[in-house]
Amino acid sequence: MTSKEVLKLVLTSILLFGLTPAYAEESTDDSANVWSVIEEEWNAVEKGDRKWPDRLLTDDFAAWGKTSPAPRDKASTIMWNRFDEQIGKLVAHELYPLSIIVHDDVAVAHYLYTSAFQSKDDEIEMSNGRYTDILVRTEDGWKFLTWHGGDD
Repeated sequence: MTSKEVLKLVLTSILLFGLTPAYAEESTDDSANVWSVIEEEWNAVEKGDRKWPDRLLTDDFAAWGKTSPAPRDKASTIMWNRFDEQIGKLVAHELYPLSIIVHDDVAVAHYLYTSAFQSKDDEIEMSNGRYTDILVRTEDGWKFLTWHGGDD
């Protein structure tokens, strides 16, 4: 191998390996930011924060939970959250991330959860389930475009 070929190989390696960590770091940051939005949504529901849909859902949001007969838009999601607050509240939850895939300005997150819902009669209902959330990057950060899932 000539010295010119060695130099070319070394420079190519530096360019390839020198760019890889920056890309990996950006992807890791995006995944962490997506996951923080998912956690923010669950925490907001548990705290009784009624403003989370305006912060975290896109205007064209439509999601299909397992207990819903059809996809629900943003207004319907807000209405059903208000109804849930009248019958009880989420008192505890734990999330188990499985996979977050980020492609440009779109992210798909798969995770499991355990939650405890306390009714107005002080009865606690434990549930386990799974969700797939799709989020999009907006000027205001990551927001939910849709999700699907619920109790197993």
